[in-house]
Amino acid sequence: MPESNLHITLAFLGSVPEHRVEELAAIAGRTAANFPRAAVPLAVSLEGFEHWAKPQILAVLGQTEEADAALKSGTTVLAHGLVAEAAAAGFRPDLKPFRAHVTVARKVARAARSSEMRRMLWSFDSFALIESRTLPGGPVYSVVESFVLGSAEKVGA
Repeated sequence: MPESNLHITLAFLGSVPEHRVEELAAIAGRTAANFPRAAVPLAVSLEGFEHWAKPQILAVLGQTEEADAALKSGTTVLAHGLVAEAAAAGFRPDLKPFRAHVTVARKVARAARSSEMRRMLWSFDSFALIESRTLPGGPVYSVVESFVLGSAEKVGA
C-alpha cells in the first residue's frame, strides 16, 4: 500500500450518493464537536500483523488506548458514535464491531512466517471524511473534509 493510503477506518459506509455527502460531513462535524476535548488525543497501539485469507489482506492490528482513563477506549467510542449517527440518518454503515487496523498490503495469498513487529503508537486529534475510488492500480483515497476532535473547527479552516 502506498504510504498516502495508510489509514484506520472508524466507520465504513460503502457507496454514498453525492447529494448526501454534505449531510454526512455535517454528522462528522457534530460528532467531532461533541467529543470530549479532555480525551484528546486518541491513540492506537499498532502491535502485530494478521493475514485475512478471504480478502487476501495483510493488516497491522491495533489496540486502542485512552488519553483519559475515565473514557473507555476513546477511539472505539468515536467509531461507534459515527456509525450510530450515520445509521440514524439512513446511511448503511458496516455494523461489524470496530477493530482498529491498518491495511498494509492487498493480494497477499498466504500469511508470512512471522507476525511480529515493533510496537508503534498512532495518535490523532482529528479525523477525515474520505472518498475511496477503485482504479485498476488499486484504491485511491481523497480527503473530502477533516474535523478536529472536541471542536467545531475543521482542519485547515
